[in-house]
Amino acid sequence: MRLIEMRDVGFGYHGGAELLSNMTLTLQPGMFHFLTGPSGSGKTTLLRLCYADLLPTSGQMTAFGDDVRQLTRDGISDLRRRVGVVHQDTQFLDHLPVAENVALPLSVSGQAVDMAALRDLLGWVGLSQHARAMPPSLSGGERQRAALARAVILSPDLVLADEPTGNLDWDMSVRLMQLLIELNKSGKTVLVATHDLNLIRATKAQVAARVLRIANATLQLAGADL
Repeated sequence: MRLIEMRDVGFGYHGGAELLSNMTLTLQPGMFHFLTGPSGSGKTTLLRLCYADLLPTSGQMTAFGDDVRQLTRDGISDLRRRVGVVHQDTQFLDHLPVAENVALPLSVSGQAVDMAALRDLLGWVGLSQHARAMPPSLSGGERQRAALARAVILSPDLVLADEPTGNLDWDMSVRLMQLLIELNKSGKTVLVATHDLNLIRATKAQVAARVLRIANATLQLAGADL
């Protein structure tokens, strides 16, 4: 089953020229993709299209078999439960401890919190000792790992990460990418937007990853020049 399929998709803000055009993309189960391109090229816009935060202004796009333009509010909610997103600028509720921030998607969707599963998830991202810490006390790497835990707590089919290592040093970047590789090897589809070509090279040594590049407002498969 195709998770996301775009055919000649374009997007432009109202009254402006298209920021992205003629994009064709298929995300299937178990795939790992990188998305590169200069700042302002539309990487974040493409990710937002994938979870229907934006809708195409041209072309055809389906998510989990459904035309995104035809989705009801409930349909969009269902879609977003199947897509975990790690934003570049991680936002937390600073008055709640880390564990409760990570569990928020469960609470918002009306699901009970399995405390054992939550502990396991925090252990997986290396934050067991920070479960009761407040978000402002976390380092940049800890914040990104908490954001990843929050993104996957609903066990999504697709994980999107927007420049997740942009503010991290190399060791922390590699550690975060290792978690994304583990998710992919467990069957999750992963799409990571990044400008860090060294990180892409290091990751490609461990997992079969395709590299997509946004250039001239369209999506291209990058060659072996990485």
